[in-house]
Amino acid sequence: MALKVEMMQSGPAGVAVTAGQAGCERPIPDESLNMVDWERAYIDLLEHKERKGLTNLVIPTDAPRRIMATSAPARLYRLVADESVVRPESFGGKRLLQEAVSNILRKYTDDFYRVRREQWESHHMVYRTLDESDPNFSLNRQGVREGKPGGYVLKVLKSKRELISAIQKLIEKADALYMQESRELPRIYFDRHLYQPLLVEYDDKAIMSPPGLKPSEAQFVRDLKEFWAREKDNSLAGRQVFLLRNLSRGGGIGFFEEREFYPDFILWIIDGKNQHLVFIEPHGMIYANAYQHDEKARLHETLPGLAGEIAARSKMKARVTLDSYIISATPFDDLRKKYDDGTWDRKKFAAKHILFLERDGTYDYLNIIFKDQRRKHNA
Repeated sequence: MALKVEMMQSGPAGVAVTAGQAGCERPIPDESLNMVDWERAYIDLLEHKERKGLTNLVIPTDAPRRIMATSAPARLYRLVADESVVRPESFGGKRLLQEAVSNILRKYTDDFYRVRREQWESHHMVYRTLDESDPNFSLNRQGVREGKPGGYVLKVLKSKRELISAIQKLIEKADALYMQESRELPRIYFDRHLYQPLLVEYDDKAIMSPPGLKPSEAQFVRDLKEFWAREKDNSLAGRQVFLLRNLSRGGGIGFFEEREFYPDFILWIIDGKNQHLVFIEPHGMIYANAYQHDEKARLHETLPGLAGEIAARSKMKARVTLDSYIISATPFDDLRKKYDDGTWDRKKFAAKHILFLERDGTYDYLNIIFKDQRRKHNA
């Protein structure tokens, strides 16, 4: 309900986009609420509910007005708008007020339903044994016939004859396809991953289903492969490590279902009778929200309590912990100036489970993850 402006500016780090918005945050006064057509607002909300498929949501007829009028202990909405919107002086102004109320009610309804759904899901989650029927396996093995695993689906332009020929030769040599890496069909072989192979994104030469690994995802897998080879008989001795690429909606393990957050990887560490499930999400963070508003980054805060609740419902004998990390593909030197209040150092990022795709003599994000899980094991 206010003018929005975006400014694009080029610089050494690329193109930066800065958003601006006219108006101030202000509530709608009671006298203006008396101008709202509440029957129309209610019908609009019912139509929104139908469009979103919220079939198990009941909206009382007086709910829209109660939502907008609630002010204690706090208001249920935030509105950035010009004074003319919240105190209309014309028919055109009343239309803007009606539109503002409808937009607030739609967003409130979406948030209300999402929170209630997530509360319900968190109280019904259980642990179960991972087997071949899990969608993370069956959907990654498309084309299943007669009970035998299929593979990725690749679509290649007919004009790319050399690539087609190279792929056909690889298919004929199963060992080479699953246990070797090649330039013709970029992939990663990592024997700790629960299915093979892991294909890597291949620009526009081939369309893959499921999609190939993005650069940050591929780097994480390669880093973990190297770390395991180096540490399996040293710091990781006695521990088993497995990795599973997580599917998205409809097949993978997700959080905040309505917001479709499915961490890219599940890192599974078995340490004696303890099992640690770590959700890993490698991605760029240059446009990330401040930490307190980033539910993906803050997932690690809620997982310990959730792990205990799930274990109690599942009657697990083994101790299972849950954890999560964001692995920033945006380098520390680029992110630290723009993230949150601009004062975070590496230690604070790590404390909030935000790590960087960096590994050298002074910093190794994988070492941080495994040390954290060892501390939980000993706690």
